[in-house]
Amino acid sequence: MATVRFDNVSRIYPGATEPAVKNLNLEVADGEFLVLVGPSGCGKTTSLRMLAGLEDVNEGHIYIGDKDVTNVQPKDRDIAMVFQNYALYPHMTVRDNMGFALKIAKLPKDEINKRVEKAAKTLGLTQYLDRKPKALSGGQRQRVAMGRAIVRQPQVFLMDEPLSNLDAKLRVQTRTQIASLQHELGVTTLYVTHDQTEAMTMGDRIAVIKDGILQQVGTPRELYDRPANSFVAGFIGSPSMNLGRFRVEGEHAVLGEARVPLSAATRDALTSADNGQIIIGFRPEGLQIAPEGATATIPLTIDLVEELGSDAYVYGHLASGEQLSISDDDDSSDKFGQIVVRVPPHTAPPAGNVMHLQIEPGKQHNFSAATTMRLPD
Repeated sequence: MATVRFDNVSRIYPGATEPAVKNLNLEVADGEFLVLVGPSGCGKTTSLRMLAGLEDVNEGHIYIGDKDVTNVQPKDRDIAMVFQNYALYPHMTVRDNMGFALKIAKLPKDEINKRVEKAAKTLGLTQYLDRKPKALSGGQRQRVAMGRAIVRQPQVFLMDEPLSNLDAKLRVQTRTQIASLQHELGVTTLYVTHDQTEAMTMGDRIAVIKDGILQQVGTPRELYDRPANSFVAGFIGSPSMNLGRFRVEGEHAVLGEARVPLSAATRDALTSADNGQIIIGFRPEGLQIAPEGATATIPLTIDLVEELGSDAYVYGHLASGEQLSISDDDDSSDKFGQIVVRVPPHTAPPAGNVMHLQIEPGKQHNFSAATTMRLPD
């Protein structure tokens, strides 16, 4: 096994004015499962392909263990990839598909069979070894692709959105299997996805990328509890964090009739560049009903109540009519103004009522309006 290190790595595609990946510095520990996550086009797959040797590196260096592999051929990097498309040979059996790379490497037939059968047992594929891919379900085909990677016993696994072609139920089942299998094998793994739920449930750590720039690296809990900026705050978590731009008035942040207290540390961290504004975030479960007579509240007009059995979600908007948004642009797509609140089932008032809410202690996230970076609590 081995560590993986990106040292100030950039990739600029021919004809492009901006790099697809810019100055990426990232280290993956030996045996770690690290997930690269971000919206489509953010540079996560490009980063993976540079590590695999399928994309050129314009600046910086990539290391696997102590070896600089920046200019090493893909076949000599001791990696194995699992793609979104299974890319199985349709005319070969599962056994032959899984053992094909070992056959090309001219390993003894007994060794190939030993490795294939061990991987098949681990993946629950033993009974399918003599079938061809057309006789398998999507989930089984993806496990065959995993098995093909496992038998090679590489130093690093690279997985590029391997669950995208599966239905929702099978995706949940398979991601659990992949995470368990990785921990059992202990192979250093980079996993690319745009699905933050996959990232939160599978990764030892998560690296969030936006516009080719690494935003934050940390455990799922660290990213959820202390996002480094408003992008990470809004990207990680489902339903998304409520985020809005408020005016600072004395010891409070104000938006219409909504008033949110600000600590002295938060107020002192604001600069002239913030222009008297602050971005405040709060998760759906971070709100509580304000006590009778409270003045600093968030009045919410209820639009819809979603009962989900164990939970209920209230969807609403600020009672004063202002829209909760982090953008100054009136035409911005995030100007829908919706606020989501999680409440116990069967406790929410009906649509049309007004709830007066407060952010629970320790659940308020403050960000600079100028830089979008996190401010002291």
